[in-house]
Amino acid sequence: MDFARKFGIRRTSPGLAANHLLRGMGVALCLLVCLLAQACSHHAPLKEGIPSTLYHASSSVEGDMGRLAPVFLAHGADKDHNRIGTPKAYVKENGKAAVYVDFQKPSFFILKTSFSTEKDDYTNLVYRVHFSKIPFSLIPFTLTAGKNAGLLVVVTLNSQKQPVLVTTVHTCGCYLSIIPTTNLPRDCLPAGWKETPQNVYGEVHPPILDFSPEKGQRLLIELRPEIHRAMDVRVVGDSFFADWNQAKEEAPLIPAQALEALDADGLGPVSFFYDSGLKTGFVKGSVKTWETLLMSWMALDLFVGTDKAYSPVADKANPFYTSLKPWNRQQSNMWRFKNFLYFWGFNL
Repeated sequence: MDFARKFGIRRTSPGLAANHLLRGMGVALCLLVCLLAQACSHHAPLKEGIPSTLYHASSSVEGDMGRLAPVFLAHGADKDHNRIGTPKAYVKENGKAAVYVDFQKPSFFILKTSFSTEKDDYTNLVYRVHFSKIPFSLIPFTLTAGKNAGLLVVVTLNSQKQPVLVTTVHTCGCYLSIIPTTNLPRDCLPAGWKETPQNVYGEVHPPILDFSPEKGQRLLIELRPEIHRAMDVRVVGDSFFADWNQAKEEAPLIPAQALEALDADGLGPVSFFYDSGLKTGFVKGSVKTWETLLMSWMALDLFVGTDKAYSPVADKANPFYTSLKPWNRQQSNMWRFKNFLYFWGFNL
């Protein structure tokens, strides 16, 4: 009996079936490219009148770490997920510990590292902030949706304590921006460097900063709502703060090591990061589902986009890489800062 004829099934030749399959794969690929392009495209101007909060460091920390702490301008701060928070731990009903970011209280986490080259000795002042989440949206598509997202700002000083570089990057290693200052000799710049605005996956950053803290200047990081991207990096003076008429919040400067010993009642210190297994060094609960589904094949990393520690905790198991190409994983590892700069063309 011809079952195909009896049940109205249309016969298809192997060649035609293959064409249908290829066409379907082509459509799926086009949709994927459109989603990824939309996620990394130029972002629209902010709506007028959007509530914003200015987060600045408390004055309790003396020295360079307090003097050079950036100021964060968070737009859309009427929504909890756009507010800079404080990572905390709690005990779940099953008796196990979990972590979250408390949006009601801001904190800046700080770390000082150093490196030397043939030209000079350098100090990195690393500032870390976290948010409760990046909410999901289909249009515009939010590739980076997930919980406990964070941002790093690194101010690199020369031996004269002058800022020579400002680096911003998400704590997953994405959306890297390296901005030289006028204190950096031009022979340290990448070959072919031009003084034109930097396009950082849809955001525009300056090519260079005239940053002179001794003149009372402060570094301002402007944050895009919902996705927490550094939408602008600039230097501001006292007049900016005097004219600011919206909310201001003071954040304590807390040693970054405190993230590895959050207090959880009854369980003792709990790390914000996984400390064993495949997820060593990753922020707990921060797996980015859409990045895993759509980008893991490119980076050969199942946990691509997941936020991680900036410390030796993750260095060997899951390095803080800033290039998606798997063969560049260690060369672009930002924890090894001197090699990281060389990889991106800077010759400090």
